[in-house]
Amino acid sequence: MGLEEEIEELREEISETPYNKSTEAHIGRLKSKLAEKKEELAKRQQSSGGGGGYHVEQHGDATVALVGFPSVGKSTLLNALTNADSEVGSYEFTTLDVNPGMLDFRGASIQLLDVPGLIEGAAGGRGGGQEVLSVVRSADLIVYVLSPFELEQYDLLAQELYDNKIRVDQVPPRVSVVGKGKGGIDVTASVDLDLDEATIKNVVREHGYVNADVSINEQVDIDRLIDGVMENREYVDSLTVVNKADLIDPSYVDTVKEGLRERGIDPEEAIFISAEEEKGLDSFKAELWDALGLIRIYMDKPGRGVDYDEPLILREGQTVGDAVEKLGFDDRYRMSRVTGPSGQHDEQQVGLDHELMDEDVLRLVLRK
Repeated sequence: MGLEEEIEELREEISETPYNKSTEAHIGRLKSKLAEKKEELAKRQQSSGGGGGYHVEQHGDATVALVGFPSVGKSTLLNALTNADSEVGSYEFTTLDVNPGMLDFRGASIQLLDVPGLIEGAAGGRGGGQEVLSVVRSADLIVYVLSPFELEQYDLLAQELYDNKIRVDQVPPRVSVVGKGKGGIDVTASVDLDLDEATIKNVVREHGYVNADVSINEQVDIDRLIDGVMENREYVDSLTVVNKADLIDPSYVDTVKEGLRERGIDPEEAIFISAEEEKGLDSFKAELWDALGLIRIYMDKPGRGVDYDEPLILREGQTVGDAVEKLGFDDRYRMSRVTGPSGQHDEQQVGLDHELMDEDVLRLVLRK
């Protein structure tokens, strides 16, 4: 029996096994085996040249992957936002290669990647899907681009991303597995877990551990437990864009909003645009900025004053130390002063661990 057949059999057995406390450990073993088999299949595809992935050199301050089925308007959107020239057509599979473009916004350079339209089965290699998904895994943000008339495509996209170890709008599980020389598998938890200890140990054993200390600090189901044990998942935030909004008849608006709610998307948070008519793009850019957590730092340059035209772009939570490192002044740094939202007063002297905020003015004093 081939590996793909084994994977399909495991999936069928999982779907046909009713979930309850008595079957929990068995399902845990099956899901762990499935994860390992899928990992083995992906490695085989890569080694045979069938799943190595595209290489897209990342530029700018952040990278965003536009994800959607063929002909939802990703190429048109990319062309409207950037200096790219992505081939546009009304037929499927127009975009045959990953096509990057650069969006200049608020002084930041945001790389947008128009990836080929995903199809059902992409994670299994159909339609070059593995190559597409390898690009998505490296992005800072995923943007679902949907047609208001085919919202069910969101379900397929989300499943394809999940099957390729991309966890959208999640945080890594607080699960730690540390191998040790002897003593079997010990489980400690800071919460009262729903999973029993036998199930947890079975999952850990299926992933090659004989002796290990397992620490769990949140409530997890079997899937989250496996994610924590595997440690090869990518956690990426997302935005949802509904394109072709100009084609939505007023009588159909409530249907679209209900379709979004059914998929756990707040219609007020979805971004309605028309790439063709270039409507709603300013709102989309602002939402991108917020979702990426970008901030502008205006540098006070000796003898030239504050440079408001070309800010230093950082992420929320980054510090003076991060600014110094990005500018390459690690060896010359002496002191720093900040004026703006993060400072208690103008020209406040701060250290390398001072957390900067959007539109701070930063002055660095350097050694000569």
